[in-house]
Amino acid sequence: MSTSKPFVLFFNPVRHTKSFYMKLQEVAHTEVATNQSRDEFFKDLRDKYKNIFAIYRTSASGSWVAGKFDKEFIDQLPPSCRYICHNGAGYDPIDAKACADKGIIVTNAPDPVTDATADLAIFLLLAALRQLSPAMAALRAGEFKKGVDFGHDPQGKTLGILGMGQIGRAIKARCDPFGLKTVYHNRNPLSAEQAAGTEYVSFDKLLEKSDIISINVPLNASTKYLINVAEIARMKPGVVIISSARGAIINEAAMADALESGHIGAVGLDVYEREPEINEKLMKQGILKSLGLRSPLVRSLKIRASFWMSQSMI
Repeated sequence: MSTSKPFVLFFNPVRHTKSFYMKLQEVAHTEVATNQSRDEFFKDLRDKYKNIFAIYRTSASGSWVAGKFDKEFIDQLPPSCRYICHNGAGYDPIDAKACADKGIIVTNAPDPVTDATADLAIFLLLAALRQLSPAMAALRAGEFKKGVDFGHDPQGKTLGILGMGQIGRAIKARCDPFGLKTVYHNRNPLSAEQAAGTEYVSFDKLLEKSDIISINVPLNASTKYLINVAEIARMKPGVVIISSARGAIINEAAMADALESGHIGAVGLDVYEREPEINEKLMKQGILKSLGLRSPLVRSLKIRASFWMSQSMI
């Protein structure tokens, strides 16, 4: 391909902000990858895509045939590739070190998804407390008001926010009108202004005193299985867990066992450990008391980020 414009390869078609996409095409040549396998993509990098300047990806790109942007993937990219632009807050599917070693700048978009993710977390929280999923399942099965446990009020309960970043703070602000008492744990305490009256507690204390725990930390080597068998055992019986972060932060099998035993009362999940594969026991429990919310309806609530991304160098 011969062109004077930089070549930007998209791993997903642009469905929104098309006016910005049209402006991009004035200064760049764009194509959407159509390969049918990872090996086919690597082959095309030697010819069809040998001059790519930047790659655009979204969180949905992981389900595409190329898979994660791991070291093998990064090592295959041509020297012309200078940017990987990720449309999302968490960039854990990208091997940032391999990119840095090759001189590739990775960008992400933490701001545009903050409100959408916080809104969804509140939906999950209220639905889990109120037993919305089993009530809907009973209704659709023709068992109106049969076999459904009590719903619970949020007022007066303690919400533990694990990771009080932008999304965690947005969740806290949305929870205030519901009468929830909020505590949080971070690697470091926030300023008084950022904490907005929220008490900082240790990790262990958050586990032990929270009625509801919201997971909002990024996935990395230190947070994988941050919530495991021992951590679940320290939680209150009947605790509600909400996660809109990354699935592998929680040991999914341990969570499913705790749901089955009743130690965990309900979970509200937008993420899974090995997406799209889900623990079979968790799926069975989901019919009764967990919220596995990957339906088209819930996906539609997650507003896609703008095409333009805030740039942060890795």
